[in-house]
Amino acid sequence: LGGSRAPAQPATWQEDMLYDPGPLAPIDSRLKVRVGEPAPDFTLPALHGEPVTLSRYRGQKNVVLSFVPAAWTPVCSDQWPGYNLARALFEARDAIVLGITVDNLPTLHAWTRQMGQLWFPVLSDFWPHGAVAERYGVLRSDGVSERAIFIVDQRGLIRYIEVSDINRRPDLETCIGELEKLAP
Repeated sequence: LGGSRAPAQPATWQEDMLYDPGPLAPIDSRLKVRVGEPAPDFTLPALHGEPVTLSRYRGQKNVVLSFVPAAWTPVCSDQWPGYNLARALFEARDAIVLGITVDNLPTLHAWTRQMGQLWFPVLSDFWPHGAVAERYGVLRSDGVSERAIFIVDQRGLIRYIEVSDINRRPDLETCIGELEKLAP
């Protein structure tokens, strides 16, 4: 019996809102920073209204810079809410997450409302487009950032870098383990 199949239906309306980019090459950028170097400082607009400057955390918090490629994609929409579940693990290691994407603030507003309240600042690297991602060497040629984690210690030094396959969430256990190494 030939016939056509009905398309698979998403489990929830939220899944229907996500854009599936399909298979993407894992890496097409070149890192411009190294472990042990000072993290390039930046100031980016934050979803909560006040701009956020990386150096404001110097001497106070370890910082996990979480670059994600794009709002409304499945892996990105899973990664950051996962950090909500692990909030106590970050806080116990004196760490704050800074979520960074090249999307604009209105897009980030709609996306984070769909995901639910996030406990960490969500920053827009929209204009000049991807300037911070470019400084760190994780801006892809198609205009989105790589999926990357940079851990910056309280002295402002990069202590860990992970650039992941764009279609895979970085391992949270590894991130927490790297933060453990920073304990006094």
